[in-house]
Amino acid sequence: MRDAELQSLKPVFGPSGLSAQPLIWQVAAVLLGTGVLALSSHIQVPMVPVPITMQTFAVTLIGALYGWRLGTVTVVAWLLQGAFGMPVLAGGAAGLHRFVGPTAGYLFAFPIAAALCGWLVERGWNGQRPLLSFVAMLIGNAACLVLGGMWLAAMIGVDKAISLGVAPFLVGAVLKSALGAAILALLARRAAPRLR
Repeated sequence: MRDAELQSLKPVFGPSGLSAQPLIWQVAAVLLGTGVLALSSHIQVPMVPVPITMQTFAVTLIGALYGWRLGTVTVVAWLLQGAFGMPVLAGGAAGLHRFVGPTAGYLFAFPIAAALCGWLVERGWNGQRPLLSFVAMLIGNAACLVLGGMWLAAMIGVDKAISLGVAPFLVGAVLKSALGAAILALLARRAAPRLR
């Protein structure tokens, strides 16, 4: 193969490469990621039955930066922290009962959203392609809204679930996706000189 062809096969900026790092670095990344997720849970607009938080932003960004495997592990670790009583969920909430209440569908959707974003970014929907990275983030946010809304619909009915658990979050999902894509684009631009 020619050099130009080999160059075109090189992966564009994607996940942070953590999966190739020693286990100790991966563990540190998971701990850092769960801390970021916990902080994102405290940035919220109280609403009933589901508050608006920065969780989906953090979940999708961690998936995009860590890759689908480590991103999923990080989100699951954070959810386990919440299940075992650490105040890391929305507004400092914790406990197993959160995984059967109105927000449970969103919680269970978070690892799926991280995996989707990470998987797409690993396939080139990344900071070097801002529109595609925006779509990847949007798909992650949409997965949370669809799965969370379905769970909520089973509890309070479809109409209420859409009006209380989906519609109020649509604009936020677009804005968070745009912010995530902008961060990926910035990181890609900073990484570009090192890749040359």
